[in-house]
Amino acid sequence: MTENLRVRLADTDIPLGPLDGRYRGYVADLVDHLSEAALNRNRVHVEVEWFIHLADGQVVPGLEKLTDAQRDGLRAIVTDFDEASVTELAETEAVTVHDVKAVEYFIANRLEGLGLGHLGSLVHFACTSEDINNLSYALGVRDAISDVWVPAAKKMVDAIANVANSAVETPMLSRTHGQPATPTTLGKEMAVFVHRLNRQLRRISTQQFMGKINGATGTYAAHVAAVPHANWPVIAQDFVEGLGLTFNPLTTQIENHDWMSELYDDIARFNQILHGFCVDVWSYISIGYFAQIPVEGATGSSTMPHKVNPIRFENAEANLELSNALLTSLGSTLIESRWQRDLTDSTSQRNIGVAFGHSILALNNVTRGMAQLDVAEPALAADLDTNWEVLGEAIQTVMRAEAIAGTEGMENPYERLKDLTRGNRVDAQRMREFVGELGLSEAAAQRLKDLTPQTYTGLAAELAREQLDK
Repeated sequence: MTENLRVRLADTDIPLGPLDGRYRGYVADLVDHLSEAALNRNRVHVEVEWFIHLADGQVVPGLEKLTDAQRDGLRAIVTDFDEASVTELAETEAVTVHDVKAVEYFIANRLEGLGLGHLGSLVHFACTSEDINNLSYALGVRDAISDVWVPAAKKMVDAIANVANSAVETPMLSRTHGQPATPTTLGKEMAVFVHRLNRQLRRISTQQFMGKINGATGTYAAHVAAVPHANWPVIAQDFVEGLGLTFNPLTTQIENHDWMSELYDDIARFNQILHGFCVDVWSYISIGYFAQIPVEGATGSSTMPHKVNPIRFENAEANLELSNALLTSLGSTLIESRWQRDLTDSTSQRNIGVAFGHSILALNNVTRGMAQLDVAEPALAADLDTNWEVLGEAIQTVMRAEAIAGTEGMENPYERLKDLTRGNRVDAQRMREFVGELGLSEAAAQRLKDLTPQTYTGLAAELAREQLDK
């Protein structure tokens, strides 16, 4: 009975997915590059520029160069592309049952008003749909990376670097295999991730965005049949590079998508490094190394009022996993195509924006999360003060150096420290007594007696500063 009375939500404009619903505000900038509407606008852009390229190059006999007004009018079809254009294209596609053919008609219908009605056959000249699609996707992905993803990634890395700089000298007990280990500084551990993430950003910044426009099976067959005297490979290369893309000179019907696979692998690797960072920060919060700054009016738990949950890092983890699931799928499937062409890439590529969207959402969460952290220096200091046994490494290594220098009584340094520290809690007094009993040179003995877990951080601060300054 309830089923029959309820409002049918499917008849509303309510979105199916969270990226177009709950999280729309965080990922909206991607719509301008990776939505279906953006794809169609890019298709119009490519078709228009190919028309201009052929006309101004007078490639086909009988063509004359366009006037400035005609050229501007053609490009205005792209710059004026709006919701009404989207609707018109959808209505045309409902008849053609072909998205790229709808774009061809969309442009041809506007030529008469530009005094170009007689050149309707020049629209989509010698092109297969994939000639237009591969270039359109390349433009969309390129601009999404440069205008949206990279700025968000850099902002997030800067947020991590800010915490790293503020805690560059704050000593912290390391935990290798989850056990107390040689101390470091909190800032150095944050700087490790800054260094790793920036390295991936540098790789992504050098990515080639490739394109082709060589016909139904990559042979320029129709081009040569229509205009045999033209140097079509050069014409195509000039056109692709004129769009700001890298020319792929040898393909099947499709541009092979290898560059996409490379890019998505790099972004997925960035995401996975960031996932590891989120796990580490979550764990540091859990043991009290970070205190979370409460957000005014926010609820941590619906039943436990004392809680401030690390939701930013948990949310980021989940979205990084979703992003990588899609990026990994795209990276592995897009580089395969049955013989000269199949359409598996058509549906796959429509999810590029979703993959980027979940990554952007994660970047935003980490950026916000870092701003809500406060370094709990008393907790860090207390942890160090209860783990004096971590100095065992320093003592046995000094003993080895003393033995090489000829000091007597330095036999079995590792074993002697193992007997002292393994499974035992050793306080400052006992550690200093042990050092005093070893018979070290005066300088070495004093160096070790002055050493504490808080000062046993080696070059951590210097190493971190070197990378953070870059």
